[in-house]
Amino acid sequence: MAITAALRAFVVDLGIAPTLAMYDVVTTWPEVVGEQIARVSVAERMENGILFVSVTSAPWRAELTMKRKSIIDKINARAGGMVVKEIRFR
Repeated sequence: MAITAALRAFVVDLGIAPTLAMYDVVTTWPEVVGEQIARVSVAERMENGILFVSVTSAPWRAELTMKRKSIIDKINARAGGMVVKEIRFR
């Protein structure tokens, strides 16, 4: 456990914690949204608190748009803070 705490402190000291949190949001998208949604969408990138997600079809884009708030809440709960402010489905 001491190693984990030391690594976290090191990351904070380097000032890269926000960048790592954004990277984690993109790479853990399938785990957060589940298998069904992960099959039809891909988290592409994060910019200024906005997560850009590619979706395979318009009906799925509409469905995910309606679930936007709950997805943001899940992502931020996993991240331990307000990492994602908005999601843009394309």
